[in-house]
Amino acid sequence: MAVAKQFLKSKPVCKVTFELPADAVNGAKTVALAGEFNNWDATAQVLKKQKDGSYKTTVELPVGNEYQYRYILDGATWVNDSAADKYVASGVSDAQNSVVVL
Repeated sequence: MAVAKQFLKSKPVCKVTFELPADAVNGAKTVALAGEFNNWDATAQVLKKQKDGSYKTTVELPVGNEYQYRYILDGATWVNDSAADKYVASGVSDAQNSVVVL
């Protein structure tokens, strides 16, 4: 899994590319990104399948913040990003959320 950050010089935002590799998808047909930046909406940010079987999307986020997020496979299975900057308790059972720090 990978999180790539591209800080823009023209405005205080960062283009963050979230990628889930093919081996982490576990055969899922759809992969979505839910987090604080889209009100945890599991349908707001669907990742696009790449030729190598991985899934990828890019989101512009304001710098100077931390954002919690998780991936959702086939609308049902929530998974963390092994490349996250850190992890925090989600407040739901004993699960944790991935965090990207900008």
